[in-house]
Amino acid sequence: MSRQCSRTGKKTATGNNRSHSRRATKRTFRPNIQKTRIFDLETGEYKTIKVAASYIRTLAKRLQQGKKV
Repeated sequence: MSRQCSRTGKKTATGNNRSHSRRATKRTFRPNIQKTRIFDLETGEYKTIKVAASYIRTLAKRLQQGKKV
């Protein structure tokens, strides 16, 4: 499975490392992907999803407000 957030779509991005002399070498920026378990009210069981850490706060807020995940 790719290193991608299942909800926000964040994925690996590319860019450059820049040294003091402004020499450029390629690098990757990886999203902070975490596995988290959420309780699905419709089925009554837990689901494991891979989401970015920045989305976990949003996920908690939506679950608290009773919105659909």
